[in-house]
Amino acid sequence: MKNKKLLLLFPFLLVSILSYSQKKWTLKECVNHALKNNLQVKINEYNVQVAEKDVKSNKANFLPSLSASTGGNLSTGSTFDPVTQNRTPNTTLFGGSLGVVSSYTVFNGFRNLNTYKQAKLGVKRSKLDLEVIENDIALRVVNTYLNVLFAKENLDVAKTQAEVSKKQIERAQTQFDTGSIPKGDLLNIKSTAANDAQNVVVQENTLNIALLNLSQLLQVSYEGFDVEKIEIDSPSAALLYSSSNEVYEKALKTRPEIDRAKLNIENSDFAIEIAKSGYYPTVGASLSANTNYRYILDPSIPTGQIFEQLNGNLGYSLGFNVSVPIFNGFRNDANVERSKIQKLIAEENLEIEKLSLKQTIEQAFLDAKAAAKTFEAATISLDSQKEAFNNAQASYEYGAMTRFDYDQVRNRLVNAESTLIRAKFDYVFKTKVLKFYYGEDILD
Repeated sequence: MKNKKLLLLFPFLLVSILSYSQKKWTLKECVNHALKNNLQVKINEYNVQVAEKDVKSNKANFLPSLSASTGGNLSTGSTFDPVTQNRTPNTTLFGGSLGVVSSYTVFNGFRNLNTYKQAKLGVKRSKLDLEVIENDIALRVVNTYLNVLFAKENLDVAKTQAEVSKKQIERAQTQFDTGSIPKGDLLNIKSTAANDAQNVVVQENTLNIALLNLSQLLQVSYEGFDVEKIEIDSPSAALLYSSSNEVYEKALKTRPEIDRAKLNIENSDFAIEIAKSGYYPTVGASLSANTNYRYILDPSIPTGQIFEQLNGNLGYSLGFNVSVPIFNGFRNDANVERSKIQKLIAEENLEIEKLSLKQTIEQAFLDAKAAAKTFEAATISLDSQKEAFNNAQASYEYGAMTRFDYDQVRNRLVNAESTLIRAKFDYVFKTKVLKFYYGEDILD
């Protein structure tokens, strides 16, 4: 009965497995999966959690501390009274003490406050670090995804050419059998077909490698892995921005690298204030309660109940302390000066980030414009080569063109198709990079 149930379930399991293996990943699914499972992303997420714990730890500096203590000792011996010249009997004593103390930092030059604010900045910085990593991974996935589509289209072209060559062999064989063409032409056609078939194998291997690279980037199994195609429109100047400066001004407000550099300057300000706190006095207060007891380990000598002793010996104290820095070898001066230099470095780093961003966007802008023009030119070239090939094919069939000239025209067509495919995906990626810096969605 159990085996019968398994046999009934088997077709459904098989359908589920086949459905999963035939799944085609969209670009958005690939990026989302990578961001969710990438190890670098997970590490940076943990870093955010660590920074949040630092805030909690520094917040605790505003609260008083409370601790309890206890101790005990066992002693034995006798004492000598110099007045009476008598020695007391040997006595064994057990005694102990109990205490509770609470201390609080009243003032320490605003060190606790500035350290707390600095810790909160640390959380923001960790989140910006995470965003930078996520952006880098998203671009890598988009580029790798487009490489797969590029390989797919190259494979389609190779298969089409191989199929054309295969049909030409059949036609040439018939012509050779009727004596219309010499054997050399038939052999040349077969040689071309063999090269086209070999190119199909090369392009299949290229596609497999591209799929493997993407699956490894996503950390999923390569078996049955495939992606959806993206519909790519013809390039248009309307898709480009008016200038690179337009993109740069927008990027200054959105890029996490810039925000992180600004946070570093703000963090340096707090570091200076923390260093300056060494010039201020430190004021602390404490409150404590203490008691003790003693027990003589001799039944003949009464010592009273321990709880009565604890209550009777209970005492309280309230105290404060003030520490005023006078001279510490100019360490405070050095700390403040060092912090001010660190701020100057942070300010220069911000300018470096801005310059790097501007140069990157300028290059991306020119690349996108050039890719669009190259795409347009490749489209026009392919249309021309198709027309030339159709004419050459008609001339060859009527015997007005040699096989060598016909192959030359055919090769130019193949090259034009490959050039268009390359130009198309180069255009798609570079325009997505430009959109990425402008803050637009690049997953559509």
